[in-house]
Amino acid sequence: MDKLNLMKKANEVRQGIISSVHSAKSGHPGGSLSAADIFTYLYFEEMNVNPENPEDEERDRFVLSKGHTAPGYYAALAIRGFFPTEDLTTLRHVGSVLQGHPDMKHIPGVDMSSGSLGQGLSVAVGMALAARMKGKTYRTYCLCGDGEIQEGQIWEAAMFAGHRKLDNLVVIVDNNNLQIDGTVEEVCSPYPIDEKFKAFGFHVITINGNDFDEIDRAFQEAKNTKGMPTAIIANTIKGKGVSFMENQAGWHGKAPNDEQYRQAAEELRKAGDALC
Repeated sequence: MDKLNLMKKANEVRQGIISSVHSAKSGHPGGSLSAADIFTYLYFEEMNVNPENPEDEERDRFVLSKGHTAPGYYAALAIRGFFPTEDLTTLRHVGSVLQGHPDMKHIPGVDMSSGSLGQGLSVAVGMALAARMKGKTYRTYCLCGDGEIQEGQIWEAAMFAGHRKLDNLVVIVDNNNLQIDGTVEEVCSPYPIDEKFKAFGFHVITINGNDFDEIDRAFQEAKNTKGMPTAIIANTIKGKGVSFMENQAGWHGKAPNDEQYRQAAEELRKAGDALC
């Protein structure tokens, strides 16, 4: 898919995020919006997945380690065809499969339940190791948050992945520099993120995670990297695409009211029209 169409899909993902979180009256829009371009690239360009056969053994795997950004994940899955886009407005509703965090038992396309921060990368490492042991060619992708990597389990998993030279593993860190209590450097700085992953034996690529040219370059480089896992440090804007949410820690975990929803939806509609 070319860059323009990826940008259109990313705009649709962002619209899905806003509508679902508004409908739920709760959720996490900020980090979902910052990662919308990553979700879009993975599901519309990078990953070998088939909505008609979501449990295909040969499919690429994805683990959303920062599970609270499920609204972005769900929007990408729905637009890709894993379930109806109309279901997005059932987010967090009683009886809906779209829970506040991903559930592999009930949501088509979800490879791992997540939500407890720090655990997803360990699972992704296990998936990558399993592929090697079974002689499979599928790749495993894991999206982590920059606040999440304050968790020690992330670095245990990274140490193992580097030691085992899991070159079928790609870790993406959504580095929007904001978590629920403020900037990550103020709360508990993980910087320099790139040097930490290098120390654990990763090939590291730092990009603008809201630019599809740079995203594409990074994933192509990751595919060509042999003998070590890859970490993509994606510098992004929290709340990307909605003016009053951008770079605001307060939008980490709250839903827009009706007036804010109308403004956000109109901004995204105009942005989408400008791409047509």
